[in-house]
Amino acid sequence: MDENRGDQIRGTKGGTASVPLSVLDLVTVGQGRTATQALRTSVDIAKLTESRGFHRFWVAEHHSMPGVASSSPAVILAHLAAHTERIRLGSGGVMLPNHAPLVIAEQFGTLEAMAPGRVDLGLGRAPGTDGATAAALRRTDRLNEGADDFPQQLAELTRFLDDDFPDGHPYARIHAVPGPVQATSPGGVQSPARPPVWLLGSSGFSARLAGVLGLPFAFAHHFSARNTVPALDLYRESFKPSAVLDAPYALIGVAALAADDEREARRQVLTGALSMVRLRTGRPGLVPSPEEAEAYDFSPMEREFVDGWLKDIVHGTADEVRTGLDDLAKRTGADELMITANAHGGEARLRSYELIADAYGLPRAD
Repeated sequence: MDENRGDQIRGTKGGTASVPLSVLDLVTVGQGRTATQALRTSVDIAKLTESRGFHRFWVAEHHSMPGVASSSPAVILAHLAAHTERIRLGSGGVMLPNHAPLVIAEQFGTLEAMAPGRVDLGLGRAPGTDGATAAALRRTDRLNEGADDFPQQLAELTRFLDDDFPDGHPYARIHAVPGPVQATSPGGVQSPARPPVWLLGSSGFSARLAGVLGLPFAFAHHFSARNTVPALDLYRESFKPSAVLDAPYALIGVAALAADDEREARRQVLTGALSMVRLRTGRPGLVPSPEEAEAYDFSPMEREFVDGWLKDIVHGTADEVRTGLDDLAKRTGADELMITANAHGGEARLRSYELIADAYGLPRAD
C-alpha cells in the first residue's frame, strides 16, 4: 500500500468523537444574500472548522440552482486554499461525466501544487443538475453515455494523474501539468504527493466500483439514507486491497444542524426542507428565510415529503446532535462523518459547527 496516500485518506479522531468529523459545504445562497456573501461564509466555515480540528472540507458541484453557488469546485477550492493551512480540501464531488479527464487532472494538479498534501479528488457520475443543463455542459444530448462510460473515464483520469499511459497509447505523449512529468524532465523534482481519488455515490454502482478498485468511498446519506447500509455493505464485500488502501474506508455525508435550542434548530432545517420541496417540483430558488418557511402553507403531499426529509436530518441541541451522529456512526460502521449544515444564513451554520465541536470537546487551535 502507498502509505502516503493511505495517511491522507484516513482521518484523525479529535476530542471524544468516535470517528473523524469533516464538512461538506454547498455554498448555499439565502434570500436577501449574494453569492459573494455565500463564498465568504464558506471561507469563514473552513477557517472555523480547521481551527477546531475537523479533518476535511469538501465542496460539491451543482449547476443551474440559484440557491447553490458551487458550480466550480476547483475555483472555490483554490480560494479556500489561500485562506487555510492544515484542513484537507476536496471535491464532494466533481461530476466526472461533465468534464474531460485531462481538464480535471490539470485542475487538481494545480490545486495540489497550491496546497501540497491536503487535496482530495472526489468523483461522482451523476450530472449534478437536470438533463437539459447536463446537455449544455457536455455539448451533447447523449447523457446516458456519460454515466455508462464512468469506469473508462475514471481509468483515463487516473492515468493522467499518474502520468503512466503505456507506450503506444494515443495519450502516451500527453501530460497533465502540474504533474509527475515535471519530475522526469531535466532538473525536475518529484512532487511529494498527488490527490487521492475517492468515489462518491448514492446507490450500489459506485460502491461496488470503489470496492473492486480498492478506493475510499463516500456515500450521500444526506439524501439517500435508505440506501446507506446496503451500499456500505456492498462496498465492503467488494473491496480488494490496492496500492491506495489495504482495507475499506467509508465516509458518509450527513445533514446535521445544532442550535442553542430545539425550536431554533427546527426553524433552520425547515428552510432547507422547503428548498428541497421547490427543487423537487421544478421551482429551484434561493434558500428561504426561517420566517418564510414557517409561514409556508405546505400541501398534504409536501408535508409528507418534509416530514420524511426532516427525519434524516440530525438536528436539535448540541448534545442531541452528538447523540444522533454517534448513533449513525455506530449503526453504519462509517469510518468518517462529513457534516453538511444547510440553512438560510451563514450565522446559523457557523454556530452549528461551533456547537458540534464543543459537544465533542474538539480543541481550539492556538
